[in-house]
Amino acid sequence: MADDKKLTFSLFLLRLSVFIVMFMWTLDKFVRPAHASLVYETFYHSPGFGYTVSYFIGAVELVIIVGFLFGFKKTLTYGAVLLFHTISTLSTYRQYAAPFAEINLLFFAAWPMLAACIALFLLRDRDTLLSIE
Repeated sequence: MADDKKLTFSLFLLRLSVFIVMFMWTLDKFVRPAHASLVYETFYHSPGFGYTVSYFIGAVELVIIVGFLFGFKKTLTYGAVLLFHTISTLSTYRQYAAPFAEINLLFFAAWPMLAACIALFLLRDRDTLLSIE
C-alpha cells in the first residue's frame, strides 16, 4: 500500500474512532439527560439544566459530529470536535491528580483521543477517504 493510501486510511480510522466516542457522549444527552446535566454541573461548573437543554445540546453536537464523520466543512467540524474534546479533557483536571482513586484512571484515555483530534485537525486536508469535501 502506498504511503498516501496508508495516511488516508489511518486518518479515516482516527476520524471514525473519534466519532464513535463523541457519538456515545452525544447519545447520553438523549438517553440519560439527568446524567448529562450532572456532568455539566460537576466538570463545567454550570448550573443544572432540564431535559430540553440536554436535548438541544445533544442535537447541536449530533449535527456537528455527523458532519465530522463525513468530512464535511472540515475546518468547522474538526475544529469543533477538537474544541469540545479539549474542554472535556482539561475540565477533568482533578481526576488526573488522583489517578488511582475510584475510576479516575479511565480519564487518561482522553489524552490519546485529544492527540487524535489534533492530528485530524492539522491533517484535515489529507483526510479524504469517505469525505464529502
